[in-house]
Amino acid sequence: MRIGAIEAGGTKFVCGIGNENGVIEDRVQFPTELPEQTLSNVISYFRDKKVDAIGIGTFGPIDLDPSSPRYGYVTTTPKPGWSDYPFLPVLKREFDVPFGWDTDVNAAAFGEATWGAAKGLDSCVYYTIGTGVGVGVFAEGKLVHGLTHPEGGHIPLRRHPDDTFEGWCPYHGDCLEGMAAGPALEKRWGVKGSELAPDHKAWELEAYYIAQALSGTILLLSPKKIILGGGVMHQLHLFPLIRQQVKDYLNGYVRAREVLEGIDDYIVPPGLGDNAGLCGALALGLQALQSAGKAQ
Repeated sequence: MRIGAIEAGGTKFVCGIGNENGVIEDRVQFPTELPEQTLSNVISYFRDKKVDAIGIGTFGPIDLDPSSPRYGYVTTTPKPGWSDYPFLPVLKREFDVPFGWDTDVNAAAFGEATWGAAKGLDSCVYYTIGTGVGVGVFAEGKLVHGLTHPEGGHIPLRRHPDDTFEGWCPYHGDCLEGMAAGPALEKRWGVKGSELAPDHKAWELEAYYIAQALSGTILLLSPKKIILGGGVMHQLHLFPLIRQQVKDYLNGYVRAREVLEGIDDYIVPPGLGDNAGLCGALALGLQALQSAGKAQ
């Protein structure tokens, strides 16, 4: 079984081939350019691969409603050229195989639930904290969509009393993404987060905002695992700061062992590492293939 996988990010596309066990056998990446050029590269990569299905986890927002005339479109993204673009329909014209289609963070959550840190659990939430902030939700054994799809990176936050930074989100200013994404770190401190020392006060603020969001997630969705990925979370010294802040916020209200005693194993890095998105796309493709088989 050969499954194609596409992790479509705002700065780069990663394409690969894998099997039903989640093993990536081949991969390639290239910059995210205008959609015609980018998808031309995607099509060229898959043309001779003879895949049985293709899964796509993409930046958004996207249309996930199969009954919508714009199902498979990227919708309101500020990414030049991609707004209102028929991403999935273009690929469907080229390849007569089942397609899985979801957000990049939902795909990562699905990958982690299938083969990674949340394997064997029926719920998890995946946060990516990097150039932007995205949230994928896997609940009661399936990915959550709803009205559109989760956009937890843009939730409002309670501002730290000592923080005067205005935020950088063009839509909401000081939402989670506006305060905690990589560009927020750089704009606030004048250097990239990777250049800040582990004991820099930046990380206390970063943990304050991320933990605030995670506490709301625990109270609202009660996931069995929270997974934090993305470039900012490569700073592993953030994890203990975030875990302690979450415990402080919840203040003993959530009487679960995972929070009270086992939080180090509850709020964790991706089990699949930087392959979470690509493996998630692989899982989406595998699911689409299995669904197509059931429909026949």
